[in-house]
Amino acid sequence: MLLPVCSLPLIVILADLNKNDSTVKNFCWILLALAALSACKKENFTIEGHITNAQSPMIYLDQLNINGTVAVDSSTIDENGKFKLNGSVGYPTFFLLRLNDQKFITLLIDSLDNIRFSADYLNFSKDYSIEGSVGSEQVRELNQHLTRTNARLDSVRSMLSMDNGTDPQWQEKWISEMEKIYLEQEHYSLQFINKNPFSLASVLAIYQKFNNGNYIVQDIQTIKVAASALHTMYPQSVHAQTLYKDTEKLVKEVRQQELARFVEQYGKNSPDITLPDFLGKNRTLSDLKGKVVLVQFWSAADKTCRVMNQVLRENYDKFKVKGFEIFQISIDTNKDAWIEAIEEDQLNWINVGDMNGSTEALTLFNVRSVPSNYLLNRDGTIAARNLKGPEIHQHLSEILN
Repeated sequence: MLLPVCSLPLIVILADLNKNDSTVKNFCWILLALAALSACKKENFTIEGHITNAQSPMIYLDQLNINGTVAVDSSTIDENGKFKLNGSVGYPTFFLLRLNDQKFITLLIDSLDNIRFSADYLNFSKDYSIEGSVGSEQVRELNQHLTRTNARLDSVRSMLSMDNGTDPQWQEKWISEMEKIYLEQEHYSLQFINKNPFSLASVLAIYQKFNNGNYIVQDIQTIKVAASALHTMYPQSVHAQTLYKDTEKLVKEVRQQELARFVEQYGKNSPDITLPDFLGKNRTLSDLKGKVVLVQFWSAADKTCRVMNQVLRENYDKFKVKGFEIFQISIDTNKDAWIEAIEEDQLNWINVGDMNGSTEALTLFNVRSVPSNYLLNRDGTIAARNLKGPEIHQHLSEILN
C-alpha cells in the first residue's frame, strides 16, 4: 500500500515561505515524490541485547504514543544478561525499552531494523550502546548531548549562586558563559534538524527543552519546514501529526504577534497591559507614562530569572529616585511560590501576573522565553529589549543622567 501524497499540508505550512524561492519549490517536489514512493507495509524488527549486572528478571518494549504507551513485547533476561524482543512497524516509530518505571530509554525503530543493544543495569538510562537502528542512534545522540548541556548549565548556576550577588563582574562572567552554552545547544539542535529533515528524531529535537523549561529550538522557519517534511513523509505517525498541528497553532500565534514585532522594530508606543498584583489590585502599564520603565518577564521557578532579580534590584535602588520603575510580569501558575520569591528576592517594584501564565502579555510583547525584557522611554516608546547585566545600567545611565 502506498502512502497518500499529502500535498495539502505541505502547501499550507510552506505558504508563508518565499514563493519565488526555487530551493523551496524543489524541496516540495522532492517531498511529494518520496511520499508517493514510500510504503507503509508492516515489517518485523528485532532487538537482541545484553545487560551486565542485571537485577531485573524481565525487560519490556512499549510503543510510545502521545498520551501513553502500549505494550508490544517482553522478554526474560537470562543468566548471562541476554534478551531478545520482536515487533513490527510500517514506518519509524518511537518505543520505550524499560526495565522498570525508573530505568528506560527511548528508541526510534523502523521496519527491518535488527538492533544490537548493550548496557549496564546501574547506568541503563544514561550510558548504553546501540547498533542497527539509525533512528535510535540519533535519539541517543540528541538526549546525551542535551544531558551534557544541562550539566554544564547547572555547573554555571552553581558558580553564580556562590557569589550571592555581591560581585557584578563575577555575575557578568557567568551569565555570559550561560548564554554561550544556550547558543551552542541551539546551534547543535538546528544543525541536527537541517541535516536530518526526513528523520522523526527531528521531532524529538524540536520538543526538547532546557532544564529551565524553555524550548531549545525557537526558529519558526526551521520548525515549519520540518513539520511539513515529516507530516508529508509519515502521515500516519501520531508524532508527526502532533508536530504539524502544534506548528499550525504556532504559525497563527506568530501572525497575531505581527503588531508586537512592528512595535519592536519601529519603536511605536508599547502595547498596554493590565494585570493583578499579588494583592489582587489591577495595575496598568500605561499608568506609568512619564517614567522610564523596564517591563520584565520572569518566573519564580527559573534560576536565571532569580539571578537577574539581583541585578534588577541594584539598578532599581540606584535609579528609582530619578524616575525609574520596573513592571515585572510573572508567567507562573503557583501564587504561593510567586509571592515567596518576591519576598526572598526583595522585589519592591510592581509585580503582576494572572497565575495562568500571563499568555496575553507574552503574545503582545512577542516573548518566547524568560527572562526577557523591554525598556520603555518616558512616553512609552520602546528604547531597547532583552538587556542583560551591565547593559541595563548603561542604558539607564544614558536616559536618566
